[in-house]
Amino acid sequence: MIARIATEISLNKLFDYEVPPEMEASISVGSRVKVPFKTREILGYVTELIEHSPEMSAESSLLLQPTECPQKLKPILEIIGEQSLITPKVKDLALWMAAYYCCTIEVALRSLLPEVVRREQEGWKKQLFVRYNAEAPEPEKLTLRQQEVLAFIQQQGELPLTDLIEQLSCTAEVVRKIERTGKISIASLKVLRDPYSNVRILPTTALNLNEEQAPCLKQIIQAMDSSDHSQTKPFLLFGVTGSGKTEIYLQAIAHALEKGQGAIVLVPEISLTPQTVERFKSRFAEGPLRSQVAVLHSHLSAGERHDEWHKIRRGDARIVIGARSAIFAPVEPLGVIIVDEEHEHSYKQEESPRYNARDVAVVRAQMEKTVVVLGSATPSMESYYNAIQGKYTLLKLSKRVDDIQMPQVAIVDMCSEIRVDRGIPLFSTRLKEAIRRQLEESHQVILFLNRRGYATQLQCPDCGYVAECPNCSVSMVYHRRAQLLKCHICGHHVQAPYRCPDCNKPDIRYSGAGTERIEETLQKLFPQARIRRMDSDTLKKKEDYRDILTAFGLGKIDILLGTQMITKGLHFPRVTLVGILNADISLHRPDFRASERTFQLITQVAGRAGRGDDEGEVIVQTFTPWAPAILYAKNHDYENFYADEITSRKELHYPPASRLALLTIKSMDEEKLQLTAQHIRQLLDGESFQSIRPLVINGPVPALLERSQGYYRYHILLRTAKMMALSRKLFELFQSVKCPKGVSFTVDIDPMDLT
Repeated sequence: MIARIATEISLNKLFDYEVPPEMEASISVGSRVKVPFKTREILGYVTELIEHSPEMSAESSLLLQPTECPQKLKPILEIIGEQSLITPKVKDLALWMAAYYCCTIEVALRSLLPEVVRREQEGWKKQLFVRYNAEAPEPEKLTLRQQEVLAFIQQQGELPLTDLIEQLSCTAEVVRKIERTGKISIASLKVLRDPYSNVRILPTTALNLNEEQAPCLKQIIQAMDSSDHSQTKPFLLFGVTGSGKTEIYLQAIAHALEKGQGAIVLVPEISLTPQTVERFKSRFAEGPLRSQVAVLHSHLSAGERHDEWHKIRRGDARIVIGARSAIFAPVEPLGVIIVDEEHEHSYKQEESPRYNARDVAVVRAQMEKTVVVLGSATPSMESYYNAIQGKYTLLKLSKRVDDIQMPQVAIVDMCSEIRVDRGIPLFSTRLKEAIRRQLEESHQVILFLNRRGYATQLQCPDCGYVAECPNCSVSMVYHRRAQLLKCHICGHHVQAPYRCPDCNKPDIRYSGAGTERIEETLQKLFPQARIRRMDSDTLKKKEDYRDILTAFGLGKIDILLGTQMITKGLHFPRVTLVGILNADISLHRPDFRASERTFQLITQVAGRAGRGDDEGEVIVQTFTPWAPAILYAKNHDYENFYADEITSRKELHYPPASRLALLTIKSMDEEKLQLTAQHIRQLLDGESFQSIRPLVINGPVPALLERSQGYYRYHILLRTAKMMALSRKLFELFQSVKCPKGVSFTVDIDPMDLT
């Protein structure tokens, strides 16, 4: 037997190795193995098992076609772990990713597994357990203390040794003496680390669906039951905030469980609130559909992530809820994939492989002949375009459940709030009065500002000095509590000066406002209110997120102020007012998606208001109240926003009317960078790319963020309708170009960020 193996060295090559006879029964596709490679031993994954090899050596490339070589194959040294880590279906998904996202096979395979799972040593936590042996004869000559301990062990049956010692205040030697009688045994056993072990989950039951929800669920279930999945299209569930999309997800998952299948639920990292996770766990906590829910996201410890992943691989958990990497969870058989808030740009990975989990979910569903549901109140332009074109099946929920009204949205023109003597206020008169009114009525308020810190810029009015990051082409942000100037790109920070570093004048000024300054102002305006700020500066421990949201849910917080992490996955019926401060932040970015992101952000934040019995109110503070994105968001009018936006996208050949690829060349040497960028452009203009037409190439030009983390950056942007063909050509280019020392370039297919 021959094993075709992808090593952990990024050579984009597969290698043939001989499987020793004693390993043939235990090896399979996806097994992790140790193999000899030249003068060392390395790890790899089995991608294929074959009967014969064209006499290939371990160092012969198999990327495209075998190269004959008379050398004898080297044998596999060891199989790592009891079970294969990568299932054949997920392996095929990785091979597609390597081809589409311009990365090596090894990088694509590595992305399938959490880092803690990829380690050579087992990551299980082990603990000594004491177990009572009922069949052993009764011991003689036990002391009174030993008899007490033995009686307790008999009552418990089995318990950790540390718990026994703590509860009975006895020593380990007492327990060891009882062990010598044979009446008890002490053994090291695996202990699962459950991130939700201390959370009380109250079971819930399925809700009755309304006249809009029921037909949507019916179509999804019919697709899940279909014997011919070749005709099944991805579903786009377009429902306003609070319309009951999650209940449809839950009942679709329940149907998958009834069929003996599993489910993957993707949510953006910022939506992975305890409230979201517990809603899924509570639905499947009891009854005939009892099944464990595994959670995969970055806030878990390495040990928790290890145990959750293996729980899925063993089949002990059939429902996976997690952020983007959860799309690779080894769920078998897979019945349905849910991608909630499918428009979120956090589904896009910024390091290689630069995949979009939403798009990978669609491909995985096609490969495994299963159903995928993309859900959003503000669908991405790409997904809605696919639905309009007939590539996706559109399901619509136009109203909130229980006939709850959408919140009333008011736009405040902050230009009219400017005061001659004191400049621009942080709060408009209308927002201050609305907050005061809601507090008097014992309601809760959410305030959103997508900018942390105290002030966005330090400037000297005398000489014009601005505190800029020495590594990045951005100004540093002032954090008053820590008395630091910080760069939010590279993390560089310095002590905040009391005098201008250039002219030594004391009249330095801080302009712009972040959440820290808003919090300070709120405390002055509403001294009796209980205010909490939630951003990455205040959340130091993984429990902080849960604690703040729990306190808010219990009514112990009156005003919750935060950045984007408070915009998703929150359902608090007592929130009757949402204030959006400086809604223009995302609108004026030099990015063709600026209007789309502004519309989505306002709509999503506004959706947190009025989810209970009391009517909701949303106040949007802006300096551009006439902007179409803001006006359409005020009226919750996605269709007309889309119709307006798609016209300009088609004219400019931007997605979804075409596809993008972004080449980023970077170096600390600006001259080398310019020469390399021009050379790459010449190659793009050459004969090799002539077959991909039409192809629009812009650049090379300095990136919008021209300098980042000490590197100068240039961009080349490509637009085409033939992305798979372009991906192949770009990967060939990526592999063949030999950049000068200190210069590198990356390829990003379907980029979400052009800065």
